[in-house]
Amino acid sequence: MKILLLDDHTLFREGIALLLKRLHSEVCTIMAGSCEEALDLLKNDAGINLMLIDLCLPGMSGLDGMSVLREKYPNIPFVALSSNCDRETALLALGRGAMGFIPKNSAVDTMIAALRLILAKGIYLPPSVFLDEQYPQIAHTSHKVLGANTDPKELGLTPRQIDVLYWILQGISLKNISRELNISVNTVKAHTSVVLRTLNVTTRTQAIIVASRLGLKFA
Repeated sequence: MKILLLDDHTLFREGIALLLKRLHSEVCTIMAGSCEEALDLLKNDAGINLMLIDLCLPGMSGLDGMSVLREKYPNIPFVALSSNCDRETALLALGRGAMGFIPKNSAVDTMIAALRLILAKGIYLPPSVFLDEQYPQIAHTSHKVLGANTDPKELGLTPRQIDVLYWILQGISLKNISRELNISVNTVKAHTSVVLRTLNVTTRTQAIIVASRLGLKFA
């Protein structure tokens, strides 16, 4: 297992690299101090399973880097790491395609559990993200909680709609979803409308919050 860790603090990187051994005995942590360095590494290092990205980086910011990385490497999930634990920061990261948001002050067990969930094609968000008065419908979407391991089929979606939902949660554009699934953009739009309506949301960011709340995992 290969994990790319982007953080400009050497001591923090080395500490996280040691902790990641708890995730998998044979994990290989590749380190970068900036988005620019990470992009250079990705050109020559295939097989990355996961990226951990600090939002506060020199040069290209973590948020801007996420947009570039999601466009170039849509199949590699990434997680946002941040010293800022506020809801706005978490939602900004989700909007750039992050499959999880882990505050740097999280307990080690919480971080490891979150990474296991994301590697299993789930989504992790700290509980504070669910408490958003701006989206009251989300709080009542389901009585299920994070980790419920809900199969997307339980939502009543077709297999193709589930595929579209998966790529929506990855932060992929409609055009690129069309390319990935070999269907027209209009068909993607139609499936997206059904998916969002099923989740009782109107945006991708709201969708990923609900997916996390439901504990959705994709086979």
